[in-house]
Amino acid sequence: MELEDTGRLYERVSRDLAGRIAAGEYPVGQRLPAERALAQAYAVSRPTIREAIFALELDGLVEARMGSGVYVISRLPQEGEAVKNDIGPFELIEARRLIEGEACALAAARITDAEIEALAALVDEMRDADRLAAAEDADRRFHLAVARATQNSAMVAAVDMLWDARARSPQYQIMSGRAHAAGIGPRADEHARILDALRLRQPDPARAAMRDHLTQVLESVLAATEVQEMEQARARIEAHRLKYGTPA
Repeated sequence: MELEDTGRLYERVSRDLAGRIAAGEYPVGQRLPAERALAQAYAVSRPTIREAIFALELDGLVEARMGSGVYVISRLPQEGEAVKNDIGPFELIEARRLIEGEACALAAARITDAEIEALAALVDEMRDADRLAAAEDADRRFHLAVARATQNSAMVAAVDMLWDARARSPQYQIMSGRAHAAGIGPRADEHARILDALRLRQPDPARAAMRDHLTQVLESVLAATEVQEMEQARARIEAHRLKYGTPA
């Protein structure tokens, strides 16, 4: 499938799919092709397809039914026109991995003892948080504190912008909600490893620790929906077994 040459890649995919839905190629009630098949058809990554589906969900064109697939629920956007899209969640994590990795490397050479202590306190906050919102607040403050430790105002502004985009993006909110439902939140142990690397005052281990952490974030949110599907599949099998006393 050929795409337009303008706009973000996931937007180009979502516009093409929306056009096919409007034309009746995928009628209301039909399940869209599987994510892997769409990725092959458009010659893009599966995260890009997932971002495109998020955009279609925001427009009210499709509905993700966990354990079943993505179904068309309307030929046209609910509001009459497509919702204005923002930075996609996976491209945002990709950018954070690059930029925050370098910020962490620079911070390693310049961080003070007081800043190390402040980061340690934030790791403890994440570990002891009894609410997800509190852990996420500590998570953001940790990453911004690392950026400030670079003593580079441009780096601070760049990292702050990425976190603002994370909070603003409706696509990120969809993904985040599903990740939370799958039990995924900030991991104190990963942040502790970043802190340990910063204590060494060596750029390479610090860069690697931050990149490893954000790679884990990416892999976790990619798996979130699949985790839910597996859990629901297990629940259906167990319900069938209890009802009929036989395997599904």
